Amino acid sequence: MKSIIIFRHGKSDWDATYDRDHNRPLSKRGFKAAKKMGKYLEKINQIPEQVISSSATRTKKTAELAINHGSWNTTFSIESKIYGGSSKTLLGLIHFLNNKINSVCFVGHEPTCSSFISLCTFHSQKFTTASMAKINFKTNLWKEIEFGNGILEWIKSPKELL
Repeated sequence: MKSIIIFRHGKSDWDATYDRDHNRPLSKRGFKAAKKMGKYLEKINQIPEQVISSSATRTKKTAELAINHGSWNTTFSIESKIYGGSSKTLLGLIHFLNNKINSVCFVGHEPTCSSFISLCTFHSQKFTTASMAKINFKTNLWKEIEFGNGILEWIKSPKELL
């Protein structure tokens, strides 16, 4: 079985100084939520083997905070295609993952996060900042993952956690 965690970046700081959307930073609330979500995955023992983040400042920081505060022993990489990419972009990246790993976390943006979840599982709901969703696929090969074949295990937002 292969598992994908979709992780939307934490709340960004619209009042900060930045030259373009790609460089918008996290807000204080975003920092807190990213840390909380990282600890949550550690607590439920579902740390992904690999984390792939959008190249945007707010997504990279969200991933780094979750990894560090959740003590994740994971591989971390940046993929510029995620920023501005679609659900098809994510699916394309998934097809090239190493089959030796069984779980991956993509840190990205709306509307791609909620669209990907919906296309894979036919489950639709509001996907707030710093939320995570875990989708399982009954396959041993990443290249066999297709839209409509996912099983939603859970969706969590920082507000739902104590």
